[in-house]
Amino acid sequence: MIAGVKRERDVDEDEDEEVRVKIGRGHVEDRRSRHCPYLDTINRSVLDFDFEKLCSISLSHINVYACLICGKYFQGRGQKSHAYIHSVQFTHHVFLNLHTLKFYCLPDNYEIIDSSLEDITYVLKPTFTKPHISGLDKQGKLYRAYDGTTYLPGIVGLNNIKANDYANVVLQALSNVPPLRNYFLEEENYRGIRRPPGDIMFLLVQRFGELMRKLWNPRNFKAHVSPHEMLQAVVLCSKKNFQITKQGDAVDFLSWFLNALHGALGGTKKKSSILAKVFQGSMRIFSKKLPHPDLPPEEKEALLLKEEYQEEMSESTFLYLTLDLPTAPLYKDEKEQLIIPQVPLFNILGKFNGNTEKEYKTYKENFLKKFQLTKLPPYLIFCIKRFTKNNFFIEKNPTIVNFPITNVDLREYLTEEAQATEKFTTYDLVANVVHDGKPTEGSYRIHVLHHGTGKWYELQDLQVIDILPQMITLSEAYIQIWKRQDKEDGAESHKGA
Repeated sequence: MIAGVKRERDVDEDEDEEVRVKIGRGHVEDRRSRHCPYLDTINRSVLDFDFEKLCSISLSHINVYACLICGKYFQGRGQKSHAYIHSVQFTHHVFLNLHTLKFYCLPDNYEIIDSSLEDITYVLKPTFTKPHISGLDKQGKLYRAYDGTTYLPGIVGLNNIKANDYANVVLQALSNVPPLRNYFLEEENYRGIRRPPGDIMFLLVQRFGELMRKLWNPRNFKAHVSPHEMLQAVVLCSKKNFQITKQGDAVDFLSWFLNALHGALGGTKKKSSILAKVFQGSMRIFSKKLPHPDLPPEEKEALLLKEEYQEEMSESTFLYLTLDLPTAPLYKDEKEQLIIPQVPLFNILGKFNGNTEKEYKTYKENFLKKFQLTKLPPYLIFCIKRFTKNNFFIEKNPTIVNFPITNVDLREYLTEEAQATEKFTTYDLVANVVHDGKPTEGSYRIHVLHHGTGKWYELQDLQVIDILPQMITLSEAYIQIWKRQDKEDGAESHKGA
């Protein structure tokens, strides 16, 4: 075996193949390519392509191969390369180039061509056809992973590497928004987007697309996915504002992630992207400046007559709406138990009725603001403000929001003009992110609706269980995604933005 390699000792891999063709050894290669004797040594149960594609010895990203016997990654396949040395030392012979998706036998150094390996390349790089995508939400077929577990594509646990459950629940929620998911399942939709030289933000788009395809892969080797590469891109692109090793805030992450993806896809305030098409609505803001509260009454009255203290109206777009909870009471009942207050969803939606005034304080000035919606998006995100931060600590409001799971009509929160033009204003819940425990050390879980079966599932890290819809409303909801009931149902297709 080794003799065949010596003839090619210092030839680079890419030149390697050209040399072999030129010196007329094609026939020998062809015969071995299709009759590799080591295919039965491949161990699919150790293969895991969710982690960063770098050599386990040199830590280089260049020319990395996976050993299909032990699952480790090694660089190169020339005679002095780490993959070559590994093959000789451990008699592991079958390797996969993680970039070209070609299989090689080492140390003989010939390409392996065999259709039985196609399941491995599909796990590394799943692909979806348009008919496959269009049928995702029309059935609830269970698939069996290579490890024997059954799973529903899309309802798949995400590994909590250390303290990244705050990001996991957001990624899970977004993966269950069909038009967004469909866009990212087809790489052609965003492959052609040009970014300025040196711009790293497009890495988020690539990694999010890869994660979507893994979560919805019907041919997985295991029934869970590690978001390792996605989260490494988050750490890099957020300049370490969001970490894998430190608990973060799911709303902060959602806000950053939506805006970062929108920008990376070429979206601006004026230019649309798939994020804007799916989530962007608009509102009218009425703002009135207030005199300083410590001023004498006559001075206040004089200021209120000035132009800068008159009400101003502006239009603004939004990707999500923040709902404020009433202050939680501190009293206890007769059994000395803290009473957990409850509030109907429609009470906290009153913020957007055009009449409810709310005071906003900056370090210099105070304003009174009112809000009214002018356009409702196909998918509406609510962020329920549970945490208040001051200089010393973070406080959590435990108020339970009572909400129906379906048929939430938002027509009354639209301006009169919008009420006349907006045809569909009723929404159904599709995702519900919950925060449990204390503000800084709590944990996250998510409820998602599987569109194909109409069943609800609870996902917390790797754990996936089915759940009754009535249990969802008992939780401390933090982020919700609602789907508009459109007659066309799915008018937002997976075409490019």
